[in-house]
Amino acid sequence: MKKSTKKLAAMLICAALAGVSLAGCSNGEPETKAPETTAAATTAAETTAATAAAETKAEVKTDSGANMADANVKKKDPSKHYKFGYTCMDGTNPFFVTIEKTMREMVEAQGDELISVDPANDVTLQITQVEDLISQNIDAMFMNPAEAEGILPALDQLKEAKVPIVGFDTEVADMSYLVSYTGSDNYNAGFVCGEDLVKKCPDGGDIIVLDSPTMNSVTDRTNGFLDAIKGHNFNIVAQQDAKGNLEVAMGIAEDLLQAHGDVVAIFGGNDPTALGALAAANAAGIKECKIYGVDGSPDIKAEMASGESLIEGSGAQSPVKIAQSAVNIMYSYLNGETVDNRYPVETFLITSENVKDYGTDGWQ
Repeated sequence: MKKSTKKLAAMLICAALAGVSLAGCSNGEPETKAPETTAAATTAAETTAATAAAETKAEVKTDSGANMADANVKKKDPSKHYKFGYTCMDGTNPFFVTIEKTMREMVEAQGDELISVDPANDVTLQITQVEDLISQNIDAMFMNPAEAEGILPALDQLKEAKVPIVGFDTEVADMSYLVSYTGSDNYNAGFVCGEDLVKKCPDGGDIIVLDSPTMNSVTDRTNGFLDAIKGHNFNIVAQQDAKGNLEVAMGIAEDLLQAHGDVVAIFGGNDPTALGALAAANAAGIKECKIYGVDGSPDIKAEMASGESLIEGSGAQSPVKIAQSAVNIMYSYLNGETVDNRYPVETFLITSENVKDYGTDGWQ
């Protein structure tokens, strides 16, 4: 089949999100990133380091014991009208669509206003959009950066304008700009995917990693995944930036699978990336590959529930709870209350074995 024909097939499959038969590596019971690299099987010493890293991350997760998602904070002065700014890295991502919708409903229920902008993963545009929000005299800002470092000029401008910032889902490079941050335990979301792969492929094998190094959330997930598989005979035959985007991931995976059609697994930094890899794998006729994502989106859960998909699992998070937590933090701060530096939101693994517990019609 010519490459152009294959790409058309991949796009059609992507649009339909249709799967082929599920096959595993085994039925056994039981790091500086380069654009493309082959890694030797890791050592027992690395396994020890991975365990230490996981323990350290577990400590970070417990920075705050408060559950702000269910706090139901009301503003102190009902007559006060707040105008909030909102920006996320990619407003077309279903994860962020849900966050924005939830925030808007909560803010408007208190008689306030949410002005949303979408930079489409372009940090330069995001900075310009933040400047425009400041000119509209916003009272506070909900921030999810397209680039952790690149967004700093916008944070400087918000600070100069005395606009308080609550970060969500993805950290900025200098957290001192934020009054607080809430987001998923992204390291754990990747780590549980890696643990599942080790359990299901005890002999190891070649794998592809589709990450996004400019996004701190995806970097944390990737690090968790890689730490979990260290010392278990996995070879990273390719690691490339899919920018967290389905179509980009599909194109990259299509090319990589031509050279590495026998990989046992693909890890995607989010669910759109995993679905792009799935479309490419289906078009290439791949029968035995475990694909992992992070989000626990309705689309990825539907794939797992079908019982006929290469999607093996997703490190699940809840955009609804992230949004609720961010809004409750913001109102607490505006009420003059003391808020913690960070409020983590739980992550966990969803697979075909437990997807029925979470449903496929919406987010958990």
